[in-house]
Amino acid sequence: MVEICTIGGYNEVGKNSTAIKIGDDAYVFDLGIHLENYVKYTQDEDIVDISPKELMKAGAVPDISAIEDWKNNVKMILPTHAHLDHLGAIPYLANNFKAPIMCTPFTSEVLKGILTEDKIKLNNKIRSMSANSSFQANNVKIEFVHMTHSTPHTVMIALHTKEGIILYANDFKFDLFPTLGQKPNFKRLEELGKQKVLALICDSTYAADARKMPSESIAKEMLREVMLGIDSKNKHVVVTTFSSHIARLKSIVEFGQKMNRKIVFMGRSMAKYVRAAEATGIAKFTNKVEVLKFSGQIKRKLKKIAKDRGKYLMVVTGHQGEPKSTLAKMMNNELKFKFFPEDHIIFSCRTIPTPTNIANRQKLEADLRTFNVRIFKDIHQSGHAAREDLRDLINLVKPQHIIPAHGELRMTSALADLAVEMGYKKGQNVHVMGNGERLKL
Repeated sequence: MVEICTIGGYNEVGKNSTAIKIGDDAYVFDLGIHLENYVKYTQDEDIVDISPKELMKAGAVPDISAIEDWKNNVKMILPTHAHLDHLGAIPYLANNFKAPIMCTPFTSEVLKGILTEDKIKLNNKIRSMSANSSFQANNVKIEFVHMTHSTPHTVMIALHTKEGIILYANDFKFDLFPTLGQKPNFKRLEELGKQKVLALICDSTYAADARKMPSESIAKEMLREVMLGIDSKNKHVVVTTFSSHIARLKSIVEFGQKMNRKIVFMGRSMAKYVRAAEATGIAKFTNKVEVLKFSGQIKRKLKKIAKDRGKYLMVVTGHQGEPKSTLAKMMNNELKFKFFPEDHIIFSCRTIPTPTNIANRQKLEADLRTFNVRIFKDIHQSGHAAREDLRDLINLVKPQHIIPAHGELRMTSALADLAVEMGYKKGQNVHVMGNGERLKL
């Protein structure tokens, strides 16, 4: 028998975690933080050393008491990629399980960087395996299937059991023209569909969005327009984006070089993800970019940049207006930096629509407008599949059961509605679940 426990990420976008029990053995897929609650509680965008119990009480990490009776049966923790809403609770919660962590090389490097920087000790061994690889673990085979997403080395995980395959597809997009790495492994998904896929646990974030999610190559062209197509002579230019989005950072660097500007990355999380990208050979930044991690270094550099207007491209943390980010500190005068009218601020992101993020970004933009700068927003394409991508996935893998994940009820319900439209029956083989529930198949 297969039993699935929806630990977190089924009532909200964040703190993603699912446990699957096969016979006596259990496997935990993802252990992420809830970014909204985490930033609200810690006032930080990065992982900091803080009590796991306090974070659980604040709703910032998954409530693993949902699998208290499985705790000693957990054989492996399997994060799908390096985003904090899938990986960020591992430093706080993994010691509750006597189980190794298995992930892709980039994900492994990001996790090790977090643990080293914050001096957090895990008893769990961290192992890495390439995408499009598999291994035998006790009575199951675990397979990593390469996917495109807004961070490298993202995978869907196929758990091969005697009862059939459980496919954990949480986060992904079907990018046919990626700017970094290979296309999704459609061939393997099609092969899995010819076998018995017992259940698909699937990202629902954009299930209501009736389109195919545009490629990262579209976001690159949007960046090209604002960075190279608009006169920025003798102006400060600042770009802010997701620190984990290595493909986007590569595009920013490419255009920064074409602008003949010296490029500086500023912020702790930026430094962490860049280091992981270089350690795994995904991208080389340090011969083209100066990477500054700490406020003291950044403050000194900004003093120099202030005198050399038009010569630098600043790439900074703070796209959601996080109070402790570099851009927020530039605004609150902590870094003693001043903008001038018509300086360029490029938000290569969208605001994640939560109350805290919306409030933080509104404050940041209001502060920026007092300088009469030019603000370029939404220079971005999402890393999540939209409705028509989800339809394609279901058609490829032909699952017997569908469990919508990674979203609020309106999102998981939208995926359920799509499944019903495709001939599935709600309650019978489409299961909209909340956090901490269990399903036997």
